[in-house]
Amino acid sequence: MLPTESLIQVSAPVIEPNAPGADADVLAETREAIATAALSFSIKVLTVNIHKGFTFFNRKFILHELREAVRTVGADVVFLQEVTGTHARHENKVANYPATPHYEFLADSIWPQFAYGRNAVYTNGHHGNAVLSKFPIVSFENRDVSISGPERRGLLHCVLQIPGRETTVHAICVHLGLAESHRLKQLHMLCDMVHKDIAPSAPVIVAGDFNDWRLRAHDVLKQGAGMHEVFVQATGKAARTFPARFPVLRLDRIYVRNAIGHAPVVLPPKPWSHLSDHAPLAAEIEI
Repeated sequence: MLPTESLIQVSAPVIEPNAPGADADVLAETREAIATAALSFSIKVLTVNIHKGFTFFNRKFILHELREAVRTVGADVVFLQEVTGTHARHENKVANYPATPHYEFLADSIWPQFAYGRNAVYTNGHHGNAVLSKFPIVSFENRDVSISGPERRGLLHCVLQIPGRETTVHAICVHLGLAESHRLKQLHMLCDMVHKDIAPSAPVIVAGDFNDWRLRAHDVLKQGAGMHEVFVQATGKAARTFPARFPVLRLDRIYVRNAIGHAPVVLPPKPWSHLSDHAPLAAEIEI
């Protein structure tokens, strides 16, 4: 069942059709508004680059602390970047290193559904993007958007089924390249994915680390996919998220289509600046 805190509760006013002064148009509009509100719901989302479970400069392994911090947010859907799938060297040398992939360790008993997209593969293991969800993930695909050279990137596209509703929500976890020319190509690949693989009326949430310090993604995604960024809608600017201790660059984003972002927040430095080099973002997304 959809968690009760994620539902928008609606109390319908009692309107008698034959009451004195009752206007047929007003009555119809009221009923329509009630019906529309009753069909809407909200999802709390969180996005964070977890830096493979280590602090900045890899000085300390803090995945256990990170798991507790992620839990406290109470998100329904979590978008994670730089998630380790396996790493043979760390498994043998790092104390308290989990035996399971990091996305499974983080999901634990809170998020029964998860998907992982392996992007970077190396001698000791691999890492990529992950989505944790309290809702069923009915399908997922990791789209390779690597351009050239050793840097590997992917778009993890998950289709979420909201229990008790016909609506499916498309959640896409993003971690774009460091080179601007690569990012622009990857943004256009994202737009093509949204156009070709997702129905025009379907709600879409795209979140993650865009590495877009020049703020080019706003116009590309608006013109190419009809998407808007929730912090830009709420405050006029994308949030500063990097580096987490003294955020200057606006690298992390939450974009939506056929949805409305409410109360977007940058999570506070304590404890997050100790847990990631990126400040996490959270928002309520009304569908």
